[in-house]
Amino acid sequence: MNANVRRASAAVVLAAAVAACAACGGQDPAVDAGPPAAQVPASTTASPPETVPISTPELERSLFAAVRADDADAVRAALAAGAALEARGAGGRTPLVAAAKSNSVNAARALVAAGADVNAKDDIEDSAFLYAGAEGLDEILALTLAHGAEVAATNRYGGTALIPAAEHGHVSTVRTLIGAGVPVNHVNEPGWTALQEAVVYGDGSARYLDVIGQLLAAGADPAIEDSNGRTALENAKRRDQQAVAALLGGER
Repeated sequence: MNANVRRASAAVVLAAAVAACAACGGQDPAVDAGPPAAQVPASTTASPPETVPISTPELERSLFAAVRADDADAVRAALAAGAALEARGAGGRTPLVAAAKSNSVNAARALVAAGADVNAKDDIEDSAFLYAGAEGLDEILALTLAHGAEVAATNRYGGTALIPAAEHGHVSTVRTLIGAGVPVNHVNEPGWTALQEAVVYGDGSARYLDVIGQLLAAGADPAIEDSNGRTALENAKRRDQQAVAALLGGER
């Protein structure tokens, strides 16, 4: 028995005995009751701390496998078992970056709900936000934007998410990124703006005309020159993209 408990029990017994004696008409004068018993505090033994799950390589492998399978329940189970939310897998990818790169929307939702960092980057400077923008993965893009994506973040080429989105002709993605406030006139390290890439890497088709029109409406500057000293209009003419040239203010 705990020593404190034993002391408390003894004090209670003693106090009860004294009370009983007093109720019977007083204390035998020959018996010295001594000073009042001191109050003994109840046991203050602390409960053992809760065990915090510790991530292990095996748990992290199971988490990444769940991400690849786009299994939200398995993702949650791995996290509950202790897998690190910001673990690093192949290429320095976090589970959320891995989810973006496999377009695992359900897994991405589970990870973001658990607090995953939407701005964490892998070894080649891709975040879930940047990759989703570049590849036109609109569901994951919207998810990252709703949870604090840095809209001016840049990739390994020094470009925003808008530049590759325009390059690839992702109409709805460009609309989302412009609406989110991504700078339209940012120049990447090779010397291109989103407008320049839509012209140089585009084919002048309807979707590229849509992208170029969106960029111009958002304030894209057609007078910005590329690293070769050419404007978007000059590049359109060099590629015989007559409809694009007309949109940029040139003659059809």
